[in-house]
Formats: sequence, C-alpha cells, structure tokens
Amino acid sequence: MTRSLLTALLCTMAVLQAACTAHGDQESSSGSQQASSGPWPTYNNAYDGQRFSAAQSITPENVGTLKRVCEARLGDSGSFHSGPIVIGDTLYVTTTHTTVALDPTSCAIRWRHEHQPVQEEAYAVNRGVAYLDGRIFRGTGDGRVLALDARTGKQLWLVKAGDPLNGESFTAAPIAWKGLVFIGAAGSDVGIRGFVLALDAQTGEERWRFHTIPMDDEPGAESWAKVDSAAHGGGGTWTSYTLDTTTGELFVPVGNPAPDYAPDSRPGANLYTNSLVVLDALTGKLKWYHQFTPNDGLDYDFGAAPALYTAGTGAKLLAAGSKDGNLYGIDRSTHQVLFKTPVTTIENSGARPTPAGVRVCPGPLGGVEWNGPAVDPRSRTIYVGSVDFCFTVQSGTPKYKKGQAYFGTTQQPIAGAEAAHGWIHAVSGENGAVLWKYHAGAPVVAGVTPTGGGVVFSGDLGGNLLALDAKSGAELYKLNTGGAVAGGVITYDIGGKQYVATTSGNVSRMTFTASAGSPKVVILTTGLEKDDPKIVAVAESAPPSSSAAPGAHGKALFAQYCSACHGQTGEGGVGPALKGEAARKSSEQVVAFIKNPKAPMPKLYPSPLTVGDVDALAGFVQTLN
Repeated sequence: MTRSLLTALLCTMAVLQAACTAHGDQESSSGSQQASSGPWPTYNNAYDGQRFSAAQSITPENVGTLKRVCEARLGDSGSFHSGPIVIGDTLYVTTTHTTVALDPTSCAIRWRHEHQPVQEEAYAVNRGVAYLDGRIFRGTGDGRVLALDARTGKQLWLVKAGDPLNGESFTAAPIAWKGLVFIGAAGSDVGIRGFVLALDAQTGEERWRFHTIPMDDEPGAESWAKVDSAAHGGGGTWTSYTLDTTTGELFVPVGNPAPDYAPDSRPGANLYTNSLVVLDALTGKLKWYHQFTPNDGLDYDFGAAPALYTAGTGAKLLAAGSKDGNLYGIDRSTHQVLFKTPVTTIENSGARPTPAGVRVCPGPLGGVEWNGPAVDPRSRTIYVGSVDFCFTVQSGTPKYKKGQAYFGTTQQPIAGAEAAHGWIHAVSGENGAVLWKYHAGAPVVAGVTPTGGGVVFSGDLGGNLLALDAKSGAELYKLNTGGAVAGGVITYDIGGKQYVATTSGNVSRMTFTASAGSPKVVILTTGLEKDDPKIVAVAESAPPSSSAAPGAHGKALFAQYCSACHGQTGEGGVGPALKGEAARKSSEQVVAFIKNPKAPMPKLYPSPLTVGDVDALAGFVQTLN
C-alpha cells in the first residue's frame, strides 16, 4: 500500500480526521501558510509561528456573547505559562509537573501524567508540549525530556538531557518534525552554556547538539574576547521555536548573556546571545544568525519564537519581538533588518549598568516576553503584546557559583505611578508602521491570536481575557478569569462550533498584580444562554520532593512558588535575596509576611498554601544563609 493511499484511508476515519488535517497543515507549512480552522497543533498553531487561526464563526458582531462552557482546574499551583495545543478531539496542556489531556469542548479530563523530579529542579516552569505521530513531548525543571502516549498518557521514554546542578532546565515548548524533537536548555541567569538539541522522537536518543555559546574552534568563539567567560556565558532558549518546512530551517531565539548586568566582565559581542539563530533542522548546522544586542548589559533577551510570513512583493520575511522593546522585520533571504518599531516605552537603550544605578525602559521584565508576534497572512498585519516596566540597574562584581543566579549586580523596579502595564500593537508587516495600539492596565505576556473572523484574542496579567477588533483595536470583549493570563490563548473549530480556550492562574516572574490564581483552562463559545461553566477539578498535588528529610516539604514549596523570583537558593533574582532572612525577621514575622504580602508578591494564603505549608515554607526560608 502506498503512503498516499494509507494517509487517505486513515483520514476518512472520523476519530482521526482533525489530527490528519493538523498533520497535513504542518507538513505544508511555509512563511505564508494558511492555518487550519480545526486543531491547534503546535505552541504557535503552525510551524511558521504565525498564531493565525482561519476560524471565523466568532466575529466583532457576536464576540460579546462569549460565555464560559467550562473550567478545568489543574492543580500543581505555581508558574503557569503553558500554551495549549489541540490535536483531533483532545486538548493538551502542562503545568510545571503535570501534563493533562482534556476534552476541548467540555473540559472532561482524559488523563493526567505527573513527573516526579529525579533531582532538585533548576527552574520550576514549563511552557507546553509538542505532538508527533501519536506522542506528546515535554521538558522538565530537573533537566529531563520525556515522551508520552497521546492517547493514554503512558510514559514512553525519559532522558536526562541537561544537568540541573548546573542550572540547566527545559522550560520551552518543543516542536517535533520528521522524527525529531527540538528543544533547548534554559538557564542564562545562572550561567549555563546554552545549547539546542534534536532528540529521536521514538527513543529520546540525541541526534545533534548546537551550542549557543561557541568555544574553541566553533564559529563565533572569537566574539568572547575573554575566553573563560564563555564557559558560563548564558544563551539559554526558554520559550519555543519556529520551523520552515520548505527550507528545513529551524529558527531558535537565544536569550541573554551571563552575568546579566556585567558586560565588561565578558568583552566582545558575546555570540550567539540575544540572537536569532537559524539552523538546519536535520543536522544542527548553523545557516545564519542575527544578533539584536551585542554585549548586552540589561538582560534584553531575544526570547520569543519569530513569525514567518510573505510580503506583498513575495519576499520571505519574519517578525521578531525582543525584550529590548522593539518589533523587528527581517528579510530571510538577505538577513537585513527592514524595520524596527518600538512597542513599549524605550529609554536609555544603550545604557550600561553603573554603580549608582541607571534607569532603563524597558527593564529586565519588560518588552516582548515569552509570547512573540503573531501575523494575519491575509493583511500582513503583525500583532504583538508587550510589557511597559522601567527598572533601575546597578553594576556590581560578578561571582559565579554553580547553580545560583549569576547577575553581577542588583536591580529593582521603579514602582508607584510607573508600575507595570501592557500593550497590544498592530503593525504593518510591509513597513513597520503602527496601525493601532491597545493599552492594557496590566502586562501582556500571553499569546496573541488573530482570527479569520476579524477578532484578535489575548490576555493580561490582571487576569483579563481580551478580544479586540483586528482592524481598529477597539475592545470588543473582556472577561476577568480570576487568575493572571500568562500562557496561551487559542481558538479552534470542533463539531461546527468555534471555541476559545485560555490559560489562567500564574505565580512567577513578579506577576505585578494580586490576580495570581491557580492554574486552570477556561473554555468559551457563543450561543449559550447563560454563563454557567461546568467546573472540572483535579486534586491539588503536594509539591514534588525527592527527599523525606526534615525541611524537604518547605524546600519543595520554595522551589515551586518562590524560586522563580528569589532564586533557587534564595540568592535573589527578579525578586530580592532572601539569604540571611533569619537575621532580619523572626519565623513568626516570615509567616505573617507570607500570609499578608506586599505587592508585587502575590497572595498565596489561604490558597494554594495551607497553614502547614506556610509554616514549612517559613521554616525553610529561615535556613537560607
């Protein structure tokens, strides 16, 4: 039987119809691909990263009638940045430790897999899964990558692909193609030497590895003038990736150099940090790159996957958003920057950290974060969310300690009237002109999704699901979901009806708001008489711990809820250092602060933390020295 005949027969089976459509769309992906209105097969819908959905039942005229069908409360509270995917009749979503399969029309749980860390986690965050040939793939905070049976959730393989003791973790949503799973290590801020891997989808065996920090005779090694600084040079990849299946090009966003705020300690351009690196997907060989900020001293990662599209002239272009606050249009043939459009406040962009401190906008938590630009291929309009948040950054003396934050400075947000807020911009993909901009009261880090119906969906860290008019930017619909929206907002057609699914509930990255919440997926549609969602909940899991030793529970709680801001050992990060807290506060005072925190720390008590959890967490904080 020929391959084409077999595919045709399989795709006549109703149970696999949507999945076959998804597979076909992915294989034909190019810079101007029209995405299917049915599934949502990768983190950004299609390999091209456009996030565009052809679904058109929800329009500016009826989007205001959206009502909740159901909510799936996922347990495993903490960081929740996941981007759901939909394959056939199943939605897949991750929390830090669990992978959940559910019905995308009713939230009914199909299965739930929980990863128990084998080692202490370097970073307790996960952004989603990849799907290929009946398998689901994801990374973990303890340096593992695993494969699950998409139908049952059974674990098929687990490999140690990184070393959490060095700070390596796999937070990114992988993509999978032609029998390979592509994923890279996060950990720039703890001084890893970044890398990208291709793993065999059937066995987990490593097929190739590309170091994002070149050394020895690797091309680009000369950009680290102080040779030994490259060994802990950062360059992590922490979101997702883009692929052009017509050229076999894998587009990898590479993060900041380390130490973050001490550029003089690592002279040179510091390749390939803050760069778009384009690799041959089948071999891992470098094809070309573009560096946005050489020798960065302000933590201006290029973190988000770019979107590929075709200009009216037929030129193959890409849109890239950076934490430096700009949206870039780049020609994929000439590799030239065609436009550079600010999408948030930019001030002192070329500044260097000073002992007295320098004000920079955006700060280290601003600009375009882990969800990048989206493109409507019909109008060639680019839509992008961003964070407006200024910081003061001071210089310091960097000192590398294995597995700990490697900043070489202190930095703090500028609060008060300049508290964090967000934007969604619509920009011409032809010339970079701003078409409209929408101001959100809270940062926009969620995915932005344009649709065939003329509606653009997104969300903010204040907990709001947003629907905007694609042509004007007018707010058409707004729903407070009860939890910070920090992950995917997707839409799909099933059974002739269009649904919208959003993630909600996040504790991490200083969420700038009290709307933290616990992880859940909210599914909405039109045509319902009332907003009376079915609630589906899984039991809240205790934080994983590989040890029954005294203090293990508090340590695990700290890793799950606190380390994303305060560092794995309390050394500080985007939040203040907690080492030596016992000398400043009594155990009772720490307990009181956890129960009644000051902004921007989110309120975690009485849910998800219990009285016993607070006591255990405070006890662990008291041991940090």
